[in-house]
Amino acid sequence: MIREVKYLFFAIIIILFIFFVSKYYFSDSHKKKSYRSLSNIDKKINLYSKNLPVLTSDTKNIIEYVKKTNSKKKKKYLFWELIDKND
Repeated sequence: MIREVKYLFFAIIIILFIFFVSKYYFSDSHKKKSYRSLSNIDKKINLYSKNLPVLTSDTKNIIEYVKKTNSKKKKKYLFWELIDKND
């Protein structure tokens, strides 16, 4: 009997919690507050973006291109021979 009362009490608490959270979340005052905060964030972003310094690019002519050669004189290495040579 006590177990059923305890489960009923838990179920009522969970249902009330979901009801009050959804009532607050879907209320007009919450929607107005969230819209105001989003618009304030957009204004702050625009204000800060206007004051950002612009850096000049210093990356011109940095890449050096290497010509690809098709030489067939590649040395074949074997893994075990490389280990033995280093000892």
